[in-house]
Amino acid sequence: MIPPRLRAQHLRVRSRGQGELIRMKTLLAFSFVTFLPGCSMVVLDPSGYIAAQEARLLVIATVLMLLIIVPVIALTLVFAWRYRASNTDAPYEPEWDHSIQLELVIWSAPLLIIIALGAITWIGTHTLNPYRPLDTRSAPTAVEPLDIQVVALDWKWLFIYPDEGIAVVNELAAPVDVPVHFSITSSSVMNSFFVPALAGQIYAMPTMETTLHAVINRPGEYEGFSANYSGAGFSGMRFKFFGMNDADFERWVQKAKASGQALGRDGYVRLERPSEGEPVRLYGTVAPGLFDAVVNRCVAPGSQCLHAVMAADARRAAAALNWRPDAAFVCTAADPVATASLPVAERK
Repeated sequence: MIPPRLRAQHLRVRSRGQGELIRMKTLLAFSFVTFLPGCSMVVLDPSGYIAAQEARLLVIATVLMLLIIVPVIALTLVFAWRYRASNTDAPYEPEWDHSIQLELVIWSAPLLIIIALGAITWIGTHTLNPYRPLDTRSAPTAVEPLDIQVVALDWKWLFIYPDEGIAVVNELAAPVDVPVHFSITSSSVMNSFFVPALAGQIYAMPTMETTLHAVINRPGEYEGFSANYSGAGFSGMRFKFFGMNDADFERWVQKAKASGQALGRDGYVRLERPSEGEPVRLYGTVAPGLFDAVVNRCVAPGSQCLHAVMAADARRAAAALNWRPDAAFVCTAADPVATASLPVAERK
């Protein structure tokens, strides 16, 4: 049997331990509340028209779903408390079967919300299609779009500006309120191009070209990164995206041109080699047709482009389908071998 003095001491130590635990939990919860406002909510407060519409769609869908989730959770707690075993004042109806009115409410409310979610999703999917050019609500129609070609490398990003004749590694810039047409591909494995402040993520796939139309509406410095795991250096595939006014963007282009660096096909082959932590590089000139060569896997000298291979395959297939026998192979009763060599449709 434990002596009373030791038992009292044990209870005091236990009480102090529980008090310390409660204080630690309170401090931890307070720290979360304190630091949460400092988190970046760029997805819900973006700076581009497309990303803003996607954020609006996300909020509307969440609110619609909460119209069901919140009442269900609240009613679950209410029913559990009201009809607890110790509450003898609650009505007790063991013979109760069903209620048509209650069934209508239970099934009609979720059905209406699902219909609303489906309509909003269908409209948003078509309106925010990344392949669809921007309309007058998002960018002035009189402004020519800026073409940017994006190549996901291991493990860095290459941005080619074909109209300006420059290329940049791990840095991206665009003028404010100017539509941007991104052409996106990858050099090796599948990747994902994502600037949360600008628009949703778009996959970059080898031998394929995906498209994104977007616009940045506020000047600033934004984060861009890869949103798809692609190997050892994946976590370092980050870049800065700058939204600039026209004058600043022109100075940025002239800075790249003044770098004196040229990105030819041999230089791209060297750049394509896997590497991590690559600094920003500026190229004042770019080899013509480099992006198309990357998509068709024919940057290296002597390699055959995929579109040429596919065109040759198509010609061979068309020739095989349109094949007709020569006069020397016209089937006769005396030559069953020739008859057997003909297609079924040609046999007589």
